[in-house]
Amino acid sequence: MDARRIITRLRDRDSLTRDELDWFARGLADGAVSDAQAGAFAMAALLNGLGEQGRVALTLAMRDSGHVLHWDLDRPVLDKHSTGGVGDCVSLILAPALAACGAYVPMISGRGLGHTGGTLDKMEAIPGLRTDLDEARLRAVVGQAGCAIVSASAAIAPADRRLYAIRDVTGTVESLDLITASILSKKLAAGLEGLVLDVKTGSGAFMTTPEAAGALARALVETANAAGCPTTALITDMNQPLAPDLGNALEVAAALRVLTGQATGRLLDVTVALGGEVLAGAGLTADGDAGAQAIRDCIADGRAAEVFGRMVAAQGGPTRFVQDWARFLPEANVIREVKAPQAGYVAAMDGHALGLTVVELGGGRQVESDRVDPAVGLSDMVELGAWVEAGQPLARIHAARPEAAQKAMAQVMGAVTIADTAPALPPLVHDRVGT
Repeated sequence: MDARRIITRLRDRDSLTRDELDWFARGLADGAVSDAQAGAFAMAALLNGLGEQGRVALTLAMRDSGHVLHWDLDRPVLDKHSTGGVGDCVSLILAPALAACGAYVPMISGRGLGHTGGTLDKMEAIPGLRTDLDEARLRAVVGQAGCAIVSASAAIAPADRRLYAIRDVTGTVESLDLITASILSKKLAAGLEGLVLDVKTGSGAFMTTPEAAGALARALVETANAAGCPTTALITDMNQPLAPDLGNALEVAAALRVLTGQATGRLLDVTVALGGEVLAGAGLTADGDAGAQAIRDCIADGRAAEVFGRMVAAQGGPTRFVQDWARFLPEANVIREVKAPQAGYVAAMDGHALGLTVVELGGGRQVESDRVDPAVGLSDMVELGAWVEAGQPLARIHAARPEAAQKAMAQVMGAVTIADTAPALPPLVHDRVGT
């Protein structure tokens, strides 16, 4: 086959065959396809689309461009994926909760992207913990703890690794087909038997409107199911941070407060809803309601926290992390309060701006080579719809230097709108996509 012919056919809106997409994915992985050809393919896919069959075929081709895990276990292998949001540390709670409910969870995760935090960066805020496990160690951790949260090895979906980098520099990140294939090729390479997707919408999400989030959710669910992985999606709200804390160590602390029964609220509710979906889809519970209750119960009775502790220790972290997590997590040098300039209702939040504030504090990357400071971020964020008095804290800044804290205070003030009337609060779960 020939890359030029495949690109030309896609340019001319011809449907590509599975064999053509297999060849192109292999070429991405082994270098037979040049950067220029990969960029041309991505632009043609963005402009013309691949169609439903082409999207499935590209996903499978990219999955099969590298190593695909196979499991021989006595319980189903499940996972969750989020499209990215602010204060979204659901994975740290849901992975051990699913394991406590009878699943195995080999969660292959990513780092921060744009204004959103990355699950790997959060896990690595725990001293000594490693996410770069080889396959033998991954299998050992999953077998021992029931779950693991790790980075993808170079052998997992190498075609996606190459195409992802090309999309980033060619203005083709927004392609629905390529987003779908990128997300699912890595997840399906983990050998999953069930998946739940958390597709975010709102000011802190990549898909800011429910319509865009719905389109992505449908594409992901249809493609994953066609690829043989039972999948549903929830479209959840990101018009305010999901947790009251933003930043790597701060979000680990937020997750531990939920796991140890010290906090409830939106973070717990989204975790429970997502867990119920995937447990029911795998046949571990009769339906989503029973699955949600199972997740809530295993958090309430401490089983999920126990699993989290085993996972942390197995991945190199402290053996008594759950019992004494506040002692182990790093703390920022400077903590400042952001105070409300007037009394009123918290009427709106710019989640994108809040996420970028954390990045600028050093809690994320502006370029790939940036080093992340796990201690910085925002904590104790006020909730949307809350009444605040003048001078009441809207949030706390955790910074490495006073000047960084001062800049962040101004950014938070600009991201929070206070008004005389209470806003209409959006639902936590906007919609469900699946059978």
